Amino acid sequence: METPGLVVHGEAAPFSTALRSLLNNPQYSDVCFVVGQERREVFAHRCLLACRCNFFQRLLGPKLGPGMRSPVVLSSVPADAFLAVLEFLYANSVRLHRHSVLEVLTAAVEYGLEELRELCLEFVVKVLDVELVCEALQVAVTFGLGPLQERCIAFIEAHTQEALRTRGFLELSAPALLPLLRSDKLCVDEAELVLAARSWARVGAVEQIVEAWKCHALRRGDAARGAPCRRRRGTLPREHHCFLDLPFK
Repeated sequence: METPGLVVHGEAAPFSTALRSLLNNPQYSDVCFVVGQERREVFAHRCLLACRCNFFQRLLGPKLGPGMRSPVVLSSVPADAFLAVLEFLYANSVRLHRHSVLEVLTAAVEYGLEELRELCLEFVVKVLDVELVCEALQVAVTFGLGPLQERCIAFIEAHTQEALRTRGFLELSAPALLPLLRSDKLCVDEAELVLAARSWARVGAVEQIVEAWKCHALRRGDAARGAPCRRRRGTLPREHHCFLDLPFK
C-alpha cells in the first residue's frame, strides 16, 4: 500500500517577492482599473483577484469576457488605498501608513477582506493620535466597528481640547458626534464644548447639532437628579438655553 505523500514547502520570501513584482505591472495583466478621483490606471490579473476576493470575483466575472476590456472604473477609492489592497491580495502582506490607513480600512470593509480589516484596525490603534482620532471615529461609526469606536471615544475623552480643534472634529457626521455629546468624561468645560459644537454646526449640520445638544443637556440634567435620560420629555437646563437660541451662520 502506497504511503501518503508528504507536503514540503519552499521558501516563502522569494514566492512573495515574485508575486509582488506583478503588482500594477502591465506585463501579462488582463484587467485595467481606473481608480480614484485622479483616474489613475492600475493593472492587475483577474484570476488572482478573483481567487482571493469575492468582491472581485463578482466584479470580474464572465460578463467581461476574455482578454483586456474597457477599464473598470472605481472612482470612490483613492489610488494609494487601492494599491495597498492589491498588495495584500498579491503578497498577503501590506505596508500601512498613518496618513492612508483609514482609506485602506474603508476599502477592506467594502470589499469584504476581513483579514486586511483586522490588520488595519490593529494599526490604527497603534498610531491613534489627536489628528487621526476623529477621522477614525467617523469610519468606526459608518461601518459599525464597535471596538474602534469605543477606543476613539476614550481617546477623545482623555484629549478633548486638542481633539475639538481638529478638522476631523468639524467633519464628523451627526451620528458620530452624538456619542461624544453623551459622554460625561470629556476633559473640557461646558463653554468650550458649546463653542466647538457651534463651529461644527457651521459646517452644515444645524438641525442635527440642536437635537444632539438637547439629548446631551437632558442627559446631564437627568443624571444630576439621579434619573435616566429622557429624550422626548423634560426641559433643558437653563445654562443651555442661550446656546440653543443663538443663530447659526
